[in-house]
Amino acid sequence: MRRVIFAALVCLVPLTAVPYGTFEAWWKAAFVCAVFAIAILAIIEAAISGSTYVGPWSILLPLLALAALASIQTLPLGSVADAGLTGTPPWSAISADPYQTRFFVLQILALTVFLALLYRYASGETNIWILIHVVIAVAVASAIFAMLRQTAQQNTAFVLPLLKPGQGYGQYINKNHFAYLMEMAFGLGIGVILARGVRPDRVLLYVALLFPIWIALVLSNSRGGILAMLTQVFIATLWFVRPRAAVRAALMAGIVVAVLLGTLWVGGDRLATNIESATTDFSGDSGRDGASRNEIWRATFKMFAAHPIAGVGLGGYWIAVTAYHDASGTLTPQEAHNDYLELLSSGGVIGLAIGVWFAVMVIRRTRTVLQNDRSHIRAVRFGAILGIAGVVVHSLVDFGLHIMSNALIFMVLIAVATALINKKVIDPSVQQQ
Repeated sequence: MRRVIFAALVCLVPLTAVPYGTFEAWWKAAFVCAVFAIAILAIIEAAISGSTYVGPWSILLPLLALAALASIQTLPLGSVADAGLTGTPPWSAISADPYQTRFFVLQILALTVFLALLYRYASGETNIWILIHVVIAVAVASAIFAMLRQTAQQNTAFVLPLLKPGQGYGQYINKNHFAYLMEMAFGLGIGVILARGVRPDRVLLYVALLFPIWIALVLSNSRGGILAMLTQVFIATLWFVRPRAAVRAALMAGIVVAVLLGTLWVGGDRLATNIESATTDFSGDSGRDGASRNEIWRATFKMFAAHPIAGVGLGGYWIAVTAYHDASGTLTPQEAHNDYLELLSSGGVIGLAIGVWFAVMVIRRTRTVLQNDRSHIRAVRFGAILGIAGVVVHSLVDFGLHIMSNALIFMVLIAVATALINKKVIDPSVQQQ
């Protein structure tokens, strides 16, 4: 039964990536149901085996605390009589949209259960390598599909009905969400290669797999994705290059410049124009539309100032921001385009504290497990860390973790970086030390 449960967990990774990255509410609900169904099987397996291990609670507890905060945000503050015939009105609870906040609770609980199941059923090296290969395979397939769509799409939908010309990239409605998937797989791959996690005769194979991922990331024209990728290259160079200080600094600068020039060459005028427009997006004024990040962030800070303790509700940002967004109303921001600001405004100081708690626990746990790892196990950890670093940087300017497939793969990286891996089972593709 353990193999069946692990296979079901693995299947969720490509299945969530197919329908627009699980963008629509109905597919998110299907994902939640699937995870809870797998959890029921896991409970049965645990009862039969007598083992109840679900992984480090230091990582799981902050996620459960976030779900608890969101649940409290949906509680009505007024009496039933005050609600009238329509039930609890939106602003009678902490959350501006209690219904979306309840849906957020289900999603974060599903992701937490998925992570706990990974800790239990993917603790062997073979299973860890299967997860890594599945993530890279999903990214490669998505990259190839994206490039095919870019070159072959006419004035109609491409394979999926919502993939309109000039909108999004790959199977994603938003090009930046596609870039999240690419950068996570790219960081995972280069970390494994540079840390010598694979045999020398297989390095070129991994490089060949990462090449379309890098090309698609550049062609997606996502500024945040490019920034995340360059950050990963810089961290990897800093981590793995070991000459003397002056030589090391020169080599790091040379590698970063070479990657940047290669990125600009592949991206062409379209990418250069998009980078030039960043000045307006981050510091300019878009007029009465109020659609620049600078204007959205100002509105978000105003909203936080009005609700500093518990925020406006996790999932309630889209409706609460309308009271603080000084614009014509033609374009109303649905997200803050900065996951940290959105957590601050949606969860208040309490939500931010939970987020910091989670980050600190992941860092401490990763440092602890790295101390006892062998070199090829350390390689997969380094790859996961680079993938996480890309997300951390990209989330400063986007909201890709709102997409279920990205959040799911992010949980896979968290599990790889922090799990205690059973060293008795060794993947055949790993170089023996």
